[in-house]
Amino acid sequence: MEFGVVLQTDPPARDVVRLMKAAEDCGFGYGWTFDSCVLWQEPFVIYSQILAATSALTVGPMVTSPGTRDWSVTASLFATLNDMFGNRTVCGIGRGDSAHRVIGKPPSTLDTLRESMHVVKELAEGRAAVLNGKEVRIPWVRDGRLEMWMAGYGPKALKMVGEHADGFILQCADPAIARWTIGAVQEAARAAGRDPAGITICVAAPAYVGEDVAHQREQLRWFGGMVGNHVADLVARYGDSGPVPHELTDYIRERQGYDYAHHGRAGNPSTDFVPDEIVDRFCLTGPATAHIERLQELAELGVHQFAVYLMHDQRERTLAAYGDIIAKLST
Repeated sequence: MEFGVVLQTDPPARDVVRLMKAAEDCGFGYGWTFDSCVLWQEPFVIYSQILAATSALTVGPMVTSPGTRDWSVTASLFATLNDMFGNRTVCGIGRGDSAHRVIGKPPSTLDTLRESMHVVKELAEGRAAVLNGKEVRIPWVRDGRLEMWMAGYGPKALKMVGEHADGFILQCADPAIARWTIGAVQEAARAAGRDPAGITICVAAPAYVGEDVAHQREQLRWFGGMVGNHVADLVARYGDSGPVPHELTDYIRERQGYDYAHHGRAGNPSTDFVPDEIVDRFCLTGPATAHIERLQELAELGVHQFAVYLMHDQRERTLAAYGDIIAKLST
């Protein structure tokens, strides 16, 4: 299993760069950031600094969306970084949550997401694509490579991943939900004539290593709120007795709204509805042995990468602990 680290691009940016370099030194192979450029700093500017400060780390957004930049701009950003640093980027992408909602836009449709994935990949890899009815090609791209990893939870999104994406991002470390979503992606890939083994599976969730689980739960409860934004959309679309597993939908019944001013942050007051049981299922808590046990369970389900959200009060201690975990799992 590979490992990634996920950070928010809070100022000062030099701290983001420093932590990404520390992650690579600990054995992490991927460095991800949020992409919501009103709530946080513009990530693509910072990616250039991360890539310059590291030697092999692959970087990208977890996740970008079709609705915040023109697709030609997105493609050129990736292509420029790849030209400078040797194809060390990956594009995590989804319909859009905070980046859209804080500027008054709804999430993109799945049709728009599918088209954007195709256009961005084609342009970033130097091929022609149709954009706004016109054939476009970036003429200076040479030997470009950009994998598109799509995030999603619902049946239609999972089907799209299996049919079109290079990778699947599941923002939840619950093995039961992982089993259902990964199975749906692989089934859709087979039905589309694709090799399911060719789709990279990435599970992303907060991790906090230590003995005080009660404190960890309070630090990580925000994650259930963030996931709940997407789950609320699913329940609105499919109902609470639809095809989405109850393990994912039941806990949002007491959800009363969400304030994006506290999005992705420990102590988020909009996440009081998230019970301890959801924190324990969606996140990795407890001593290192508990983390290793969950990681091994996820690996058995076909997960290729675990990406650690580091949004709590012991980022560097957890990063160092994961360095030890990575070393143990690689022996």
